[in-house]
Amino acid sequence: MRKGAGGVAPLVSLERRTRRPLQSQIYEALRSAIAERRLGAGARIPSTRALAVELHVSRIPVLNAYAQLLAEGYLESRTGAGTFVSSSLPGVAGATGGPKGEARHAKRGARKTAARALRIPRYEQLAWLGGQGAFNLSEADTSSFPFRAWARLAARYWRTMRTRPLVYGDAKGLRELREAIAGYLRAARSVRCEWEQILIVSGSQQGLDLTARVLLEEEDAAWIEEPGYWLAREALASIGNRIVPVPVDAEGLVVARGIEMAPRARAAFVAPSHQFPLGATMSASRRMQLLEWAEKAGAWIVEDDYDSEYRYDNKPIASLQGLDRSERVIYVGTFSKVMFPALRVGYVVAPGDLADRFAAVRHAMDVSPAHQNQAVLAEFIREGHFSRHIRRMRQIYDERREELVRCVQEELGDAAQIHGARAGMYLTVTLGKGYRDREMSARAAKEGLWLWPLSQTYAGRAARQGFVLGFGGTPAREIAPAVGRLKQILRARGG
Repeated sequence: MRKGAGGVAPLVSLERRTRRPLQSQIYEALRSAIAERRLGAGARIPSTRALAVELHVSRIPVLNAYAQLLAEGYLESRTGAGTFVSSSLPGVAGATGGPKGEARHAKRGARKTAARALRIPRYEQLAWLGGQGAFNLSEADTSSFPFRAWARLAARYWRTMRTRPLVYGDAKGLRELREAIAGYLRAARSVRCEWEQILIVSGSQQGLDLTARVLLEEEDAAWIEEPGYWLAREALASIGNRIVPVPVDAEGLVVARGIEMAPRARAAFVAPSHQFPLGATMSASRRMQLLEWAEKAGAWIVEDDYDSEYRYDNKPIASLQGLDRSERVIYVGTFSKVMFPALRVGYVVAPGDLADRFAAVRHAMDVSPAHQNQAVLAEFIREGHFSRHIRRMRQIYDERREELVRCVQEELGDAAQIHGARAGMYLTVTLGKGYRDREMSARAAKEGLWLWPLSQTYAGRAARQGFVLGFGGTPAREIAPAVGRLKQILRARGG
């Protein structure tokens, strides 16, 4: 399609050496474009003069073609406005497109990877009514973000920008941001790294997917936590890995059970600082067991450190990667929780000898990350805004956490058991027998509650029913009324 004066002109190919009249060729090209819905009902088309100029013909054959299409009802003329595809034409796609064509292509088959991805429950489908309402699991408190500081840095970026940021960048990301992240991780998370090991990605999900693609072959076995982060499971399943759901308890992943189930697994995907969704912190003994297994088995550990900045009863737990002496741990982090999700900036810390391989796969995905947010974020960290923001948000989230714990204990009592309330931006409540969390979540959405069903975090048969309740985006004053509505839903016993 090419844009012409006064409307959109379909591609009209004219055969100059044929005996077929030009007006017939123009008529047939326009009629086909309308019949095949390449020009939709109500679409404005170019004037006869504009199309004649576009096709390098006189205006007469175009006038004749338009007259025929007007007479047959394909076009309609509106005084003072122009010529349009008739608005009375049906909007259903013809034989060359639409749902039937899509189904035909689907059956013919994309790669197995794409077919597998279709079988995985999509986040949007499981978010019931779009994730709106109290206890939204993925929402942060964006109202407390230092917008003025960010806006000032962004304005300075545009004022001082040169041509270099306008071209493709390093697949690993902007050096200044990687240096800032390396300094932060060494100081705050005890990560053993240099800036050359860091790759910038579009959030932790791309980091997990990238890591799986670099380290694992199709059909390789990989441990995941059970219950665990469903998007890590989705990343592995989409490329054909064999998922091994290893149970977790109060000390985190049960390493001995993982060894029983798949001793030669190629990787273990874990969140040792704050396990999702039950909130356990992996004990020192389990960390040592996991590192020992990885070294002996020649396996990898992928550490998802998604919200370790927020601990309330004690200081943040040091990273698992910082204990690794065999370079078997891949560290994945994100700014989605500590900044805001739409920033879409995360990072991967790869072993030094694998950094270039990560970069090669990263380049194949989308060449390089966008420059602007990287540059502004690097300055945001360097000027101290990042650390101040974390300290402030820790206080705000602590207040909300305490209010949610109090309300759940007072309103729900023995009907709900609380897990993982010492860290992060969510807590989990488990329910007794007789509850069906998925049906109750759908009902709660109509009451303005966003309840993520705990059963959905299990790869196998759900051992527990319950909800994962995010408090990051729910103001403290709204928590008590929301828990009151939750109490009424629980009384209905899940339908």
